[in-house]
Amino acid sequence: MTETDQGPAVAASPPETIDAFFERLGSTAETLPKRLKQFADFIATNPDRIPVSTVAELAEGADVQPSAVMRFCQEMGFSGYSQMQKLFRSDYSQKWPDYATRLAKLREHGTESPSALLAEFVEVGRSSLENLLTTVDPVALQQAVDVLARAETIHMIGFRRAFPVTSYLAYAFEKMDMPAVLHSGLANINMEHLIRPNDAVIAVTFAPYSQRTIAMATQARTNGADIVAITDVVTSPLARLKAIQLLVSELDVGAFRALSASLSLAIALAVSVGAQRNRI
Repeated sequence: MTETDQGPAVAASPPETIDAFFERLGSTAETLPKRLKQFADFIATNPDRIPVSTVAELAEGADVQPSAVMRFCQEMGFSGYSQMQKLFRSDYSQKWPDYATRLAKLREHGTESPSALLAEFVEVGRSSLENLLTTVDPVALQQAVDVLARAETIHMIGFRRAFPVTSYLAYAFEKMDMPAVLHSGLANINMEHLIRPNDAVIAVTFAPYSQRTIAMATQARTNGADIVAITDVVTSPLARLKAIQLLVSELDVGAFRALSASLSLAIALAVSVGAQRNRI
């Protein structure tokens, strides 16, 4: 869809479920005008804000004009913001539990002591794990397992915060005697030439996204390899590579995020691939 002088193009009909909303968002985000794309990224990261926020509040959070919010709603097929909000309110309690309330109670006691900080990380880890069951699409997960199980070699690409996830995957695959390569970037050694058309890549990156991961995944796609993305939102830069997306939302304590959900997804994926590969 493109924006014209007469205003944004309107989708034929609004999505009927939240899952359908995010599927449409993921497929159209890269074609949106700059400000609408900025708002789309904000919504993808903060879907829990929609049921409880006004247009003005969302616009302020995304640093866009309220008119951009309304145009975004039209791009997604809604008649206006109230119709989009109604969709999210209908499934709000099931999709996004009120994490903030529970964490606020912990923070009332302060985080001066290590035990209080540990309690916070335990709580956000538990909440992130619960959320994982709603963010990971079972169909996409099975597709990822199918692709990885038939790959000649599995390549893991992920840096910074994502590196523990890829290194854990590499460890698991090695224990199951599966051909896998961890692209660590150690000593700035480039191993992209090892990625072949019959291979598959697991690319892991979370906002702020690693440009090195995106560049390597893009080259792997050019080489003909399949891409499985472990990332945070449907508007992740990996989406434009037509990757199979497994979405993980990790809550934080201050500016720090544990990897409870990401590592749980990684080991579930690795074990599932190993089991399916043995059946082939």
